[in-house]
Amino acid sequence: MDTENRPVLTGLIALVGVAVVIGLLGGLAVIVGVKATGIGGSSDAGSSGGAASTFNLPKPTDTGSASATQEPEQPSESQSTSEAPAEAISLSATQQSVSPMQQIDLTGTYPAGEGAILQVQRFEDGAWSDFPVTAPVIGGTFTTYVQTSRVGPNKFRVVDTDSEAISNEVTVTVG
Repeated sequence: MDTENRPVLTGLIALVGVAVVIGLLGGLAVIVGVKATGIGGSSDAGSSGGAASTFNLPKPTDTGSASATQEPEQPSESQSTSEAPAEAISLSATQQSVSPMQQIDLTGTYPAGEGAILQVQRFEDGAWSDFPVTAPVIGGTFTTYVQTSRVGPNKFRVVDTDSEAISNEVTVTVG
């Protein structure tokens, strides 16, 4: 019975041996190819310094030295960013009074915020909290809607998620 299983065992060992040899040859070919093309970078830093640097992100010191590109933004900062953008976002609600879970349409303009994402917030328990709704600014305008079952006056506003500019408040009575 042992002699019958030996040919199978011998064949399996031969297959494993061939697979190991092919794997080693393939790995060696990959290593040679990487070194030849200069993709590795660490061992051939002198010869492939230009190619390796294209794969690296700029260092923080490099972006700090690029302050000349950031200087045109400074005039907008001198406009008192916390006040000027707040006046730039104008919010209005189409409905002044709705039933619980009825759609409340929020629309507005934000000419300086093309492409911005505005987070809808509701005034709850003495503080503003994010409502699970956002609106993109397209062509200087935005539109979205909210639904709530919280009865009584509900105050809403929108906040630019990048610049943190704040719109005016609107109040809609639910109930």
